[in-house]
Amino acid sequence: MKSTLRLDKLLAHTGYGTRSEIKQLVKKGAVRLNDRPVKDSGAQVNPELDQVTVNGQEVHYREFIYLMLNKPQGVISATEDTRDRTVIDLLEEQYARFEPFPVGRLDKDTEGLLLLTNDGKLAHNLLSPRKHVPKTYFAEVEGAVTDADARAFAAGVELDDGYVTMPASLTILQTGEANGSLSKIELTIMEGKFHQVKRMFQAVGKRVVFLKRMSMGPLLLDEYLSPGEYRELTGAELLQLQQAHAGEPADPKAGAEQGQEEL
Repeated sequence: MKSTLRLDKLLAHTGYGTRSEIKQLVKKGAVRLNDRPVKDSGAQVNPELDQVTVNGQEVHYREFIYLMLNKPQGVISATEDTRDRTVIDLLEEQYARFEPFPVGRLDKDTEGLLLLTNDGKLAHNLLSPRKHVPKTYFAEVEGAVTDADARAFAAGVELDDGYVTMPASLTILQTGEANGSLSKIELTIMEGKFHQVKRMFQAVGKRVVFLKRMSMGPLLLDEYLSPGEYRELTGAELLQLQQAHAGEPADPKAGAEQGQEEL
């Protein structure tokens, strides 16, 4: 955390309104800093050392939020879009005001685990190609997925652009038939190329008709979250992510800007 930040930013993050509304609170004498009335809403505050109160209630500030979302189909993994509903549109204002972004992308018709945060360092570590963070997906696939497909995935398959994937682990849960019934599988990959899961099955002559991400690194999708629902990470979940993927510092928005998977 920065040692100091503007008072109006602190109060906006903690739900006390827009900057103009906060100016009015200051003007009315409702805001006190270290038990003294504040005259400037842009005053610098150290959240760890200074006490801020609004109408006599102490303000508790936090810099980052971490949300586990079960992304539904039909919603895009972006912070804003002029045509489609985004994952940020699913959030209540108390979380949206932190300006979180999705860590990685899931395709519009893909559902499942998506982490939303404003912690650029953690996002960078999770998305860095050097980290090889495992991601597990459940999929329904047209036709019969076979042990031969599992062996091909374990060796790495060549995608339509000539790229050969890293070894992946394919578990067949239910084998479909060639007449059109669906196979059910779980696939763990260590990278995140564009539409990778779908393209891997295309490489072995099959088509994914349903895709859901179940895990990302040590983070498992909460089975009690219905599509569109979300919750904050527990302390234990956050600690697991931080310990598993510690790395070099990154720019605050690094996670939103570097190459991301869309599966």
